[in-house]
Amino acid sequence: MAEKTLAQDLFEDMGRKVAEASAQEDDVEGSKIVDVIESLCMNCHEDGTTRLLLTRIPYFREIVIMSFECPHCHFKNTEVQPAGEIQQRGAKITFRVDSADDLARQIVKSDTAVFRVEDIDLEIPPGRGQLSNVEGILSMVAQDLEQKQEERKEAMPEIYEKIQSVIGSIREMAGATKVPFKITVDDPAGNSSIEPSPQDVAAKYFRHEYPRSPEQNAALGLGDSSEGPNTEAPSTEIRPEYKADQMYPHMPAQPMVNNVDEDIVENQVYSFPATCPGCTKHCTTNMKMVNIPHFKQVVIMSTVCDHCGYRTNEVKTGGEVPEKGRRITIAVEKKEDLSRDILKSESCAMESAELQLSVEPGTLGGRFTTIEGLLTQVRDDLRSSIYDIGSDKGGDSMDTTTKQKWDSFFGQLTKAIEGEIKFNLVLSDPLASSYVQSFTAPEPDAQLKVEEYERTEEEEEDLGLRDMKTEGYEEEQAAVDGVTNGETTGAA
Repeated sequence: MAEKTLAQDLFEDMGRKVAEASAQEDDVEGSKIVDVIESLCMNCHEDGTTRLLLTRIPYFREIVIMSFECPHCHFKNTEVQPAGEIQQRGAKITFRVDSADDLARQIVKSDTAVFRVEDIDLEIPPGRGQLSNVEGILSMVAQDLEQKQEERKEAMPEIYEKIQSVIGSIREMAGATKVPFKITVDDPAGNSSIEPSPQDVAAKYFRHEYPRSPEQNAALGLGDSSEGPNTEAPSTEIRPEYKADQMYPHMPAQPMVNNVDEDIVENQVYSFPATCPGCTKHCTTNMKMVNIPHFKQVVIMSTVCDHCGYRTNEVKTGGEVPEKGRRITIAVEKKEDLSRDILKSESCAMESAELQLSVEPGTLGGRFTTIEGLLTQVRDDLRSSIYDIGSDKGGDSMDTTTKQKWDSFFGQLTKAIEGEIKFNLVLSDPLASSYVQSFTAPEPDAQLKVEEYERTEEEEEDLGLRDMKTEGYEEEQAAVDGVTNGETTGAA
């Protein structure tokens, strides 16, 4: 959304100012990159000082660091806020802490993010932005919980013991004596980050972007509130170039569930109204069903918002849940192999030992493209999140060793995309909904290996299959209803 940012409201061009400060270290004017504002201390109600610094965070983007100090009561407080616009999609980062080195990973937690320590079910709600590392945030949580513990010990000894147990666990985690443990940062605004590393393996670091719900958009203040509620139904007219039938012949007054009167025809584009998750305005989603030879029918979904530029393309697969998962290994030996069609479903994990690449399920969503296109998207998405956004010399704020590791990784990935090296690509899909084109179909392809495997308990749990019951549920539900009715009658 076209809104003024904090950077535009409070600061000059910081890139230019930092460049001047670097070129003229002895220049007094060039070192003025901190804005000082006199502000009220909320502790003693005297005048204190707030310092504001706009800076760029490695692996992330520009943020505003705010530091307040009161000379009268010596109260101090620090916060961090994003200096850019709200991102088009929310982001949830999951990180597993395995050693003391992981405690030094930098964390940017915006004021809209929820921070959780999953192992002890501890949650920090939105409300305060922080720039720290894993150890620092855990230590701050422990300090906050220790406040008024002496009073609780006298008034509520049972609650005191429970909180003290949580504090002990947090202290052990912060000291790396209780590892591994998992933390998550869930930010609907997409302005939070946990520092990644080239050495991160599967299941250690996972970043997932998701479309915001209407409730999350409302909490962020997004929406066209100036124009009031829009009661006019969006147009469902299909663009002339599609030459397809009208998907919704008559727009219903009530919310739509399924208004398709006829079967969906292959290779025809259908359009239906949607709400943009980025700006909450009306947009159009296009849908097309495609039959992939020697595989199955899939649905390609594409949404483009003319207001904010939000764009997404995904592939949805259907059919029953198979008894086993499927693992596909493709040997890319020459440049022609990069043109193979590939379907990566949302549930599919992708890895390559030669490229030191690991993509967790849910990342990128469902994609129907070529091997070259998929690797290019992985490279571009990862590069934009690792290197400083908007920097002409991306990654200059990293330390030299880390930057060399990332440059080596991206260089190897680029060579693979250009067909200069050989590598193997492995797709592991517990729902067997992924596909790689065979050049010799229906005959066996020597470079393509397809095998079935038993799903793990963790995969079954993530997919919700362990809680799914498709047979005998009527009797069980009838028994539950009978017990409930009996208890109600007895109580009456």
